[in-house]
Amino acid sequence: MGCKGQAATFTRSHFNTIEMKHAIILIAEDDADDQFLLKSAIQENGFTEPYFIVENGSDLIDYLQSLPQGAQAEKAFPKVILMDLNMPRKDGRETLKEIKQHAAWKHIPVVVFSTTHNEMEMRRCYELGAHSYQAKPNNYEQLLKIVAGLKSYWKQKQKA
Repeated sequence: MGCKGQAATFTRSHFNTIEMKHAIILIAEDDADDQFLLKSAIQENGFTEPYFIVENGSDLIDYLQSLPQGAQAEKAFPKVILMDLNMPRKDGRETLKEIKQHAAWKHIPVVVFSTTHNEMEMRRCYELGAHSYQAKPNNYEQLLKIVAGLKSYWKQKQKA
């Protein structure tokens, strides 16, 4: 299961595990190669906080629904969601809209991470509430820089 500095890919049966309740980054990515590259970049950047991977928007919503509600919810929510746009079952657009319409989740920053470079698509994601839109890089060095930026963002949020 996931722990500091490690990730795990989860299915619905894993949503009740205690370790998942403390993910700093929640990643929604259906492509196994992209999952592997993200895990590697996170580890190479020395990210020690827990992060978790789900494979589609439906699992992402199920994960959020499995978290404690009420006073404990704030501590349990991920600090940022990194989400692919084109996923099976429930794509990133639908998932983003659902997150931003939910009173308890709408404050969670969502970074759309996609191969789609279409300006209209980017605009639509921002209109739906994305905090950032990041095109997937063409090489691993660029991915390392993106993950370093996420780590920096998280460290700044911790201080705030």
